[in-house]
Amino acid sequence: MHYSAAGVTGTASPLTGATPAVGTATGATPAVRPDGGPRRVRLAVSRIDPWSAMKLGFLLAVAIGIMTVVATAVVWYVLDGMQVFFKIEELFTQIVGTETDVDIRQYVAFGRVISIATLLGVVNVVIITALSTIMAFLYNIVAALVGGVHLTLTDD
Repeated sequence: MHYSAAGVTGTASPLTGATPAVGTATGATPAVRPDGGPRRVRLAVSRIDPWSAMKLGFLLAVAIGIMTVVATAVVWYVLDGMQVFFKIEELFTQIVGTETDVDIRQYVAFGRVISIATLLGVVNVVIITALSTIMAFLYNIVAALVGGVHLTLTDD
């Protein structure tokens, strides 16, 4: 039983001298070196596609924005449950006096805090998306000058 897919051939029968090893590409070296150690490949990241960097940056920024809004809501509920806002307003009233019409709890109302967190999340999405694209362009320029980042990959 022989199979072949995308240049990789294999057999279910015992190996003969002319048949390539199971799971290896014709002309390729086997995954394990003759001395028994893993195969190592040195590669260089010479270019990053700016469009891909922009898409990835956008998706990560949206995820970070959602986490920011959820974390803000959780922290607000914890602080409100511990009566922190009420205690801050009492402290402010003791310091300034009762003649002021300032309501601290009005400034830290849940709707206002979540709106600000959402606005900051949207601004962060725009900034992170733009910065990831700009950084991809800068990396491509630097990689053209110095050759990029060199990696050694090991097949364990």
